[in-house]
Amino acid sequence: MYRLAIATLIGALTLTAHAAPIINVGPIFDYLDGTHSTYLKRIYNSGDSTAFVRVNISEILYAADGTRREIPIDTQGTVHERTGLIASPARLIIPARGMQTTRLLYRGERDRERYYRVRYVPVVPEKEDQFAVSEEERAAYKASLSAGVNVMASYGAIFFVRPTSTRFDTRIEQTATRYSVHNAGNSTLMLDHFRDCSASDERNCEATRLHHVMPGKTFAFDKVPGRVYRFNVTEGSDQRGMHVD
Repeated sequence: MYRLAIATLIGALTLTAHAAPIINVGPIFDYLDGTHSTYLKRIYNSGDSTAFVRVNISEILYAADGTRREIPIDTQGTVHERTGLIASPARLIIPARGMQTTRLLYRGERDRERYYRVRYVPVVPEKEDQFAVSEEERAAYKASLSAGVNVMASYGAIFFVRPTSTRFDTRIEQTATRYSVHNAGNSTLMLDHFRDCSASDERNCEATRLHHVMPGKTFAFDKVPGRVYRFNVTEGSDQRGMHVD
């Protein structure tokens, strides 16, 4: 039944000369609260052909000097045998103009905050991709795509796994010329909707930004005369607005 449904889906596509899947992963930053072990991620396909999407996960490890490296997560073994962040399912078949969900599950120690890069990679299905399609269905899908779209853009998101005993401790210091936010807690806080604007003309603003302040780190900026700064300090589900001039 499953294979028949896939074959029908592929065969029923009405394709234009520029047919291709176009995926949208929603927010590029996701956060798993310390009281939760799973997170539901919705992946959308606004294109006019089926999207076959492979989910790849790497852990991001930060050194004391701020440099980082990424370690691909081992996908061998069953879900119950593996540790770290796991996507279930890790292979998505998303119909044109449709949506599918994948569950991001964390298994392992939660003594500190951990960081992962989750990539959603559209592919032309091959045997090694483990999509449940036949050779005939693969050939039909390849033939349906326009020339050149076999190289499709992947989309990445950063996933924060907060520690079980999450503790926020935001310490703010300022002088006449400088403002700093230090994170003395054990989980990342955000300075959201950060705006740097002219005090005399609110239309004269720099681009709105989002700043993450990781545990033990400090975000600081110089206060420029004639400029005002507005942002939200977000600690998990708690948020408060700040105004600096």
